[in-house]
Amino acid sequence: MSLISRIFGDETFDPFLSMVNKCPVLSTPTDWKETPEAHIFVVDLPGLKKDEVKVEIDEDSVLKISGERKTTDEPDQEKGKEGSTDKWHRVERCRGKFLRRFKLPPSAKTDQVKASMENGVLTVTIPKQEVKKPESRKIEIQEGKN
Repeated sequence: MSLISRIFGDETFDPFLSMVNKCPVLSTPTDWKETPEAHIFVVDLPGLKKDEVKVEIDEDSVLKISGERKTTDEPDQEKGKEGSTDKWHRVERCRGKFLRRFKLPPSAKTDQVKASMENGVLTVTIPKQEVKKPESRKIEIQEGKN
């Protein structure tokens, strides 16, 4: 008997999977790539449709990607049903609401965001604009008093 099963009393307990199931953010992997033209976010959302996902940018230039993973055949719902003969052996797929936030840099053109979804993969493209760097100018130092 392993230390984990002695502590938790469950031979099949996996602490990592337990943490992932309790924290939907961990099961919403996101890649953020910057190209010379844009910031590109690619999010794995298996089983979700585009109308189940929300993409927003707030006034503070924060990209928000949210949604909810629902399933009609959840083990918690089955427990309460009288006469249910289903027996769950493993529950590893994440369920519940998720929200990811990303602070965008000043170069992001937040008024020209495009999002698309194909085969459970969301791609958000945010074009970039050139950000002017503050110009410095040389000040001539004079002799004596002003």
